[in-house]
Amino acid sequence: MAEISEETTTPAQACNALRKELVNCLHMSDCMKKDGKTMGECMKKEADGVSTECRATIYSFYECRRSMLDMRTRFRGRKEV
Repeated sequence: MAEISEETTTPAQACNALRKELVNCLHMSDCMKKDGKTMGECMKKEADGVSTECRATIYSFYECRRSMLDMRTRFRGRKEV
């Protein structure tokens, strides 16, 4: 009888694609490059040197993480980006 092997791939972590995009965007921003601030400092609203594209990614990541805690998503499912 043939042996059935299980796939060893793990399911993607929630919001993982947005997390990677956010990290890349912030590393390339002037806030981290020129000013030498940390990622947490650059994610704050009052931080200078962060592009509007990065701001949009920060907001999308926030919404994705928030949807994980929202009880309505139990019925509707997570929002796909």
